[in-house]
Amino acid sequence: MPLRYLENRWDPTVASRLGDAELLRYRSNLLGFDLRITNYGGGNTSAKLTQPDPLDGSPQQVLWVKGSGGDLGTISTAGFATLYLSKLHALTRKYRGAAHEDEMVALYPLCAFGVNPVAASIDTSLHAFLPALHVDHLHPDWAIALAAAANGERRMQEFNHRFGHNLVWLPWQRPGFELGMMLKNAVEQNPGCDGIVLGGHGLFSWGETSEECYSNTILLIDHLGQFVQEFVDRLGNRIFGGELHSTRRDHLSIATDLLPFLRGSLSKRNRVIANYVAEPDVLRFLNSTEAAKLAWLGTSCPDHFIRTKIRPLYVAWNPKSDASELRTMVGDTLENYRRDYASYYTAHAEPDSPAMRDASPAIVLVPGVGMFSFGKSKAEARLAGEFYRNAIHVMEGASALADAEPVAKYPQAGNAASSEDFQCHANYVALPPREAFRIEYWALEEAKIRRQPPEKPLSRRVAVVVGGGSGIGREVAELCAAKGAFVAVADRNLAAAESVAEDLRKRHGRDSAHAFEIDITRTDSISTALSAVVGLCGGFDLLINTAALFPTASSGATAEAQWGRTLEVNVTANYFLSEAAARVFREQALDASIVLTSSANAVVAKRGSEAYDVSKAAVSHLVRELAVSLAPLVRVNGISPATVIRGSTMFPRERVIASLTKYNIQFSADASDDELRNLLAQFYAERTLTHQPIDPVDCARAILFLAGPESRCTTGHILPVDGGLTEAFLR
Repeated sequence: MPLRYLENRWDPTVASRLGDAELLRYRSNLLGFDLRITNYGGGNTSAKLTQPDPLDGSPQQVLWVKGSGGDLGTISTAGFATLYLSKLHALTRKYRGAAHEDEMVALYPLCAFGVNPVAASIDTSLHAFLPALHVDHLHPDWAIALAAAANGERRMQEFNHRFGHNLVWLPWQRPGFELGMMLKNAVEQNPGCDGIVLGGHGLFSWGETSEECYSNTILLIDHLGQFVQEFVDRLGNRIFGGELHSTRRDHLSIATDLLPFLRGSLSKRNRVIANYVAEPDVLRFLNSTEAAKLAWLGTSCPDHFIRTKIRPLYVAWNPKSDASELRTMVGDTLENYRRDYASYYTAHAEPDSPAMRDASPAIVLVPGVGMFSFGKSKAEARLAGEFYRNAIHVMEGASALADAEPVAKYPQAGNAASSEDFQCHANYVALPPREAFRIEYWALEEAKIRRQPPEKPLSRRVAVVVGGGSGIGREVAELCAAKGAFVAVADRNLAAAESVAEDLRKRHGRDSAHAFEIDITRTDSISTALSAVVGLCGGFDLLINTAALFPTASSGATAEAQWGRTLEVNVTANYFLSEAAARVFREQALDASIVLTSSANAVVAKRGSEAYDVSKAAVSHLVRELAVSLAPLVRVNGISPATVIRGSTMFPRERVIASLTKYNIQFSADASDDELRNLLAQFYAERTLTHQPIDPVDCARAILFLAGPESRCTTGHILPVDGGLTEAFLR
């Protein structure tokens, strides 16, 4: 049968230019491109390639296999582990059985081919002992739906008959050397099989070339999709037992209102960032009759619950109730969840198990509202939600595959777990809690976690940078992202903010920044912008405002309207912006920080800049007032820079020319804007002790010091960034 859902993206022209290792990378990227084929970071691919031994030049068969923690969609050839296949096969002489299989992973480094630092994954043996030259191990929802069905093996035989495949079923076994032996035996005992379904886990497929392997894989997955989706479509609205609740019309506003409280509640041990989803497939599950029981069973595929924990927190809230009841219900349900999680840990922990991790959930489900997912970064939060959407699709498919014939023994049962150990509801079979624990707290998974790079200083934090579209704000946004924060780039000029956010995403990843339009002179615009940040990330931790107005007039006098506008932008807006942020901070109940931008002009009296100077003096005192009123939860500080010209929107060409003229600095009328700015900047620099022009990045570094944990005991202070401007020395 032809493909219906997937597309064969193999390009012979591209492939013809690639060597064997690059073909493996190419195949992996194609497979990882589509989340219907595998999840981010999930699945594994391999190739057995013949290469000369680096010592004696003899031909050796080398297993190239995705390294531990890699992602198929983005992997390069440098992300694959390389091992002598003969040495891997020789490990069978060392193998003492399933009770000792973790010993084998410690021997993988001894099998490494060449000087390759990439750690071999737990799945290495699964690929090493299959005879095909090219192997794919993936977790498509359609395949896991079959693997997690109480009648899965029976449905698999039906699938084989209808679609002309020869899949083989294996019962549940945790990934590792024992499963590698099981795969080897399955292929030997079933000549002609074209794939293997791992009960409760995933799918194996293969080929003799990289192209053949890819084609076989997507054909098999597409056929499984056609098979499973037929049952799902047949049920229609009766899936998951039909609708129990309806989605609230105001579900978005309820979610935005709940998110800061929810984020704060889940951040008591480790701060997290949120992601919110209210897609139709998610809401259909949450609003269904079977949702509560299926959610309690937890997920089946190991790749899923490592991200989502053994189960989500399901809030049994009736959407017809008053939304004011939701917080109390969430709070009570959360405490029950943590107690249950601690009991789960205690019941299954061994003497050498890693210490219990944070007992808070990664997924929170609220009927009528949507799904909230959480992680140490925006990317992790989004991915956790994607993985639970995969779990929903698995439960959907497994439930739809139900039939009237009774199941005497779950086909997932085997040597690792008996049929009585598994739990089932609506034809969906979840992993036994003991098996889930053995993966979640596996020493090998703990080792993978420890191999991750240390967290950056601002990881787990969201920074709102107002005025982030240019000048100092742009540099602040860059430093925040470099230090690990998610950056909400807010600016009146949305195009400028989007440009900065796009640059940050290119350098720091797709989940590093987002642009927001804000006019800080309008409280409704402030509210809209900050609510949008809350809806995207669950809240925020740092508020930094670099936006300001310097009035200019050809006459040199300040008009009444200019005076009012200057104070409105530079003072009043800062107050209402901070007050709006403080409301979010109170809901989160997490420590937070505000940094405002004053000026050396706040203490240096000048002719012709009275409105600006007075406004900045007010900002300096506003910092102190806010530090008092928002303590102890929020620290409020400011910086006091001398004139910053480069990148500043407050220095258009006409103002620069006016200043050069004022100070009798010679310039050419034909000079470029940058040449004129450099002249003026150097003039200002010569008036300081350091003789250095003040650069936006100098201000940004000072702001980040005040905003971040390095100054946790500093509040109510103004940090000068003026090159040593003696006129601004406080006296």
